[in-house]
Amino acid sequence: MPLFKTITPSSTTQVYIWKVEESLEVLSQNVNLTLHCQARFDSMKSELHRKGFLSIRHLLHVAGYTDKDLFYTSNGKPHLNDGKHISITHSYNFTAIIVSDTSEVGIDIEMQRDKILRIASRFTPLKEYRTLANDEALIRKLTIVWGAKESLYKIYGVKGLSFLQHINVADFDFDAEKTTAVINYHGSHSDYQIDFLEFEGFTCVYARAI
Repeated sequence: MPLFKTITPSSTTQVYIWKVEESLEVLSQNVNLTLHCQARFDSMKSELHRKGFLSIRHLLHVAGYTDKDLFYTSNGKPHLNDGKHISITHSYNFTAIIVSDTSEVGIDIEMQRDKILRIASRFTPLKEYRTLANDEALIRKLTIVWGAKESLYKIYGVKGLSFLQHINVADFDFDAEKTTAVINYHGSHSDYQIDFLEFEGFTCVYARAI
């Protein structure tokens, strides 16, 4: 089943996750792209990226939208014509969207990889997590933190926002599958709810303004 998971974090917010298993031909069926999006699709050289692009259009359909309902501002942030909030993500064979009637939202999917150990100091104080029992647990936690900060960056949409200096994710237990975060940027303070789930070696994190 390509629609991998549907989550309802609140009465006004839905998350849809797609597992890309189809061919390009199958994914192209019943998808009508705008001229702008068709040009974007045609410029993609990677089959994986093309499949991800089309699968997101299927997720839009599940959420009650078409490609024509989606537009992007100059900074690359997606919006819906009806004024609802949307965020989009893709990683390898998984794609996802989050749609909210009322809140700014962001979403990110990441594959859990040991590469994150090498770049961790760029986005979070690594010493905070050195109490974890092993590298596998550290990779999981850092991937969640990275996904949270990516999601928050998508919400804030301001160049110059630093993952390390401006975004703080409160520590959490894996079993809780949630935490909170704060963005402090040029004197402005904003709070967010963070939720996460792990599946098939991937981590999905989504954020909502509170």
